[in-house]
Amino acid sequence: MRNTLVAAAIAAVLGTTSIAAHAAALSDIFTQGHVDGELRAYNFDRLYQTNTVPDAHALSGAFLLNAKSGTFGNGFSLGASLVTANSFGTQSDTMSKIDTTLMGPSDSVTALSQAYAQYQNKWVLVRGGYQYLNTPWMGGSDSRVIPASYNALMADFTPSKGWDIIGLRSFGWKSRTSSGYTSDNLYYPSTYASDSMYGGSGGLPTTAPSANGTWALGSTYAVGGLKAQGWYYNFLNFARLGYVDGSYTFKTGTGIDPFVAAQYVTETGGSNNTLVATGTKVDGVAGNNVKSRAWGADVGIAIPNGRFDVAYNKISQQAGAVGAGAIISPYTASYATDPLYTTSMIRGLVEQGPGHAWKAKAAYNFFNNKLQLVAAYAKYTTDLRGNSHDVYFDVIYNLDGYLKGLSLRNRWERSVGGTGLNPGNQSFTYNRIMIAYKF
Repeated sequence: MRNTLVAAAIAAVLGTTSIAAHAAALSDIFTQGHVDGELRAYNFDRLYQTNTVPDAHALSGAFLLNAKSGTFGNGFSLGASLVTANSFGTQSDTMSKIDTTLMGPSDSVTALSQAYAQYQNKWVLVRGGYQYLNTPWMGGSDSRVIPASYNALMADFTPSKGWDIIGLRSFGWKSRTSSGYTSDNLYYPSTYASDSMYGGSGGLPTTAPSANGTWALGSTYAVGGLKAQGWYYNFLNFARLGYVDGSYTFKTGTGIDPFVAAQYVTETGGSNNTLVATGTKVDGVAGNNVKSRAWGADVGIAIPNGRFDVAYNKISQQAGAVGAGAIISPYTASYATDPLYTTSMIRGLVEQGPGHAWKAKAAYNFFNNKLQLVAAYAKYTTDLRGNSHDVYFDVIYNLDGYLKGLSLRNRWERSVGGTGLNPGNQSFTYNRIMIAYKF
C-alpha cells in the first residue's frame, strides 16, 4: 500500500512538472518573441522632356510590421509580417500621371508579406510559407514602400562558419504592388489573373499559362577578404540560369584596401518555354530559344569612410534567342535589382539586352557615418537599344541624433540617350525622396 502511494505521488509530481514545463514552453513562445517594424513615406517623381507623355508622380506612406515567436519544440518558431501602403488620396485621376511602380494606381495596398513556420539549429534553417528571400536573382527588390515576397520552401545548411548551402522551391510570389500571391512574374502583363503587379516588363499575352515557380540551389562562402557564391536557378518554363560571383579585398592594415571582383552568367531555355511558345518579344526581339552569356569585372579601393570602383559588364548577342541573347530574369526585369555590377537605379543591361556597359561609382561617409554621399556614372552601348548613359546621386542622412532609426534619403538619376528607353527618346529624370523610421 505504501509503495502504491509513493508511486502515485511520484506520478502526480511528474505530471505536474510536465504540465508546468509545457506551460513554460507555451509562455516562451510569446515572452521570447520579437516585434519590430518600419514606417515609410516615399515621394517619387518621373520627369520627362517630351510633350507626348506627362510627368508621373506618386506619394505613399507605408507601415511594415514583423513578428516572430520564441522557439518551441527545440528549434521551431513562427513568423509573420503585415505591410500596408496608402496614398492618402493623392493619386491623380489620370492613370498616365501616376508612377504606378511605387504602389500601383490604387489608393491603398495591404498584404500579408510573411507567414511562415521554421526550424533552426546550429547547422540548418528550414522555413516554409510566405517569406522574404535574399538571393542574387530572387530577392525583396526593396526600393519601394513594400518589398516583394515569395511563397516558398527554403533550407539553409551551414557546414562551417562562413559557408552556407541554400536550396529553395518557390510556388508563387507577391510583387511590390500586389496584395496577394499569384503564379506570375515580371514578364506577365499588369493585372494578369487579377494580380495588381505594376512596374514589370510585361510582354506576355493575357492568355499565357501561369508560371510554375522556381527551383534554386546556391552556395555562399565568406572568410577574411574572400567572398564567393554560386547559384543555379530553374525558372520553370522560362530559363535555367547559372551564376557565379567572387570578390577579394586585400587587407593592407593601412585602411586603404584594394579589391577585385568578377561574375559570370550562363542561361538556357529548356523545353516548353513560355516566352518562345507565345512569341513574346524581349527588347523587341522574339526567338526560338533562350540563350544568354554574360560576364563582368569590378575593381576599386576602399578607404577610411569611403569607396571607389569601376565596373564592366558584357552580354553577348545570340542568334535566334529571345531578346537576341538578353538575360531572362523573371523577378528582377524592369525592377533593376539584378546583381550585375553596372546596373543603375533606373535600369541596366538586363533591361537593355546584349551589349556592354561600364560604371564608375564613389561613396563617402561624413560626420561619423551620419551622412553618406554617393555619385555614379554608367555608360551603356547595346545592340538593340543604342547608346545611353546615366548620372546618379544619392544622399543618405541618418537622424539617430534626433530619433533612433530615423533616416532621410534622396536618390536622383538622369538617363540620356538610347532607343525606346525613354518617352520620345528624350532624357528621363527620376527623383525619389524616402523617409524611413525603423523601430
